[in-house]
Amino acid sequence: MAEVKDILSAAEERMEEAVMYLEEALAHIRAGKANIKLLDGIRVDSYGSMVPLNNVAAVNTPDARTIAIKPWDKNMFRVIEKAIIDSDLGLNPDNNGEFIRLSIPPLTEERRKQLVKQCGKEEEQAKVSVRNARRDGIDQLKKAVKDGLAEDAQKDAEDKLQKVHDKYIKQIETLLAAKEKEIMTV
Repeated sequence: MAEVKDILSAAEERMEEAVMYLEEALAHIRAGKANIKLLDGIRVDSYGSMVPLNNVAAVNTPDARTIAIKPWDKNMFRVIEKAIIDSDLGLNPDNNGEFIRLSIPPLTEERRKQLVKQCGKEEEQAKVSVRNARRDGIDQLKKAVKDGLAEDAQKDAEDKLQKVHDKYIKQIETLLAAKEKEIMTV
């Protein structure tokens, strides 16, 4: 019986990871509002090593359309600006000598639709991961039957696995709906 619990918990853990990955991926999709998570993927060269932007500067959002970056070292202004320009964010930094300002332009209707499609692709990837975790769990349960697990226990475990699967699929759909609403809100 412990084997069944192990199989179920391993499958649920993989499903949870898929949902966490989706949350992270959706957080990096620009929705027309300033969000410091947009800069999470940017690395800058600080004294010979590539470090995250927030390790060399204070990053905040003074208003809904602006991200302010205040480097702790004055020598980092050029490096930070270059990293932002080289990134795929499509933002132009504005440096006034004190801090770097990123203005987030409002999204066009066409760009909003592209972002919703991108979110849909991320959602589908997460759903596939959850389904794969369920399938692998069912395969392991079938192997366990061959190793002596009762078929009734296998069926019960498959039902539990399906319920867990449904719960995570619903979570994924809820995350996508919230992100679509955020993107489409003007």
